[in-house]
Amino acid sequence: MVNLTRIYTRTGDDGTTALGDNGRTAKTDPRLTAYADTDEANSMIGVAIACGALSHEVEKTLTRIQNDLFDVGADLCMPLRASYEWEPLRVRAEWIDELEADCDHYNERLEPLRSFILPGGTPGSAHLQVARTVTRRAERAAWAALEAYGDEPAGQDAAKGEGGVNPLTAKYLNRLSDLLFILARVANLSGDGDVLWQPGGGREEAPVRRGRGAGVAQDDDPTDDDA
Repeated sequence: MVNLTRIYTRTGDDGTTALGDNGRTAKTDPRLTAYADTDEANSMIGVAIACGALSHEVEKTLTRIQNDLFDVGADLCMPLRASYEWEPLRVRAEWIDELEADCDHYNERLEPLRSFILPGGTPGSAHLQVARTVTRRAERAAWAALEAYGDEPAGQDAAKGEGGVNPLTAKYLNRLSDLLFILARVANLSGDGDVLWQPGGGREEAPVRRGRGAGVAQDDDPTDDDA
């Protein structure tokens, strides 16, 4: 049970904050950056749900993901150790499988892409594209934390704050950004379709919209060269 009785604590006024094991670290710690960016991604998904006029099915998927992202943040703030007094929340491989299944499920409604698309279209799509880019940043921050701390658990006698980072956190965020791209396209099915990128800035013609309807889309974010 979480019991938040007072929001301000003043314990961070020296530029440090507590990790999940109560070890203190600087607020510039890469692990803190990773779970702060994850929190921002979660908040942006909340904006998409609140303001995007999304379908009930998409909202249900995103609400599950919002709960997952709290767990991702909890994982990122808890250094890996050989053993714990209480087993902490950890991202599991099955969660990534769920995201990939979601990608395949929603992709079936979309037509193939032959071009990059501009973020926008419907309000829901625009909000989801912002959530996608924030999630990409969170993923990069998670990889930076892994680069800084590794992925090995600390020994039994290690000090608080020592220990590696679970690499499944970064993999989860990678798949989530792919899904958010797909869901942004799904959100445009209720409008005039995706706005296609035109090389040269579209100076010759008005932006082209691909009409809603048929086909199968690529199962990946065209902006992702590493998924």
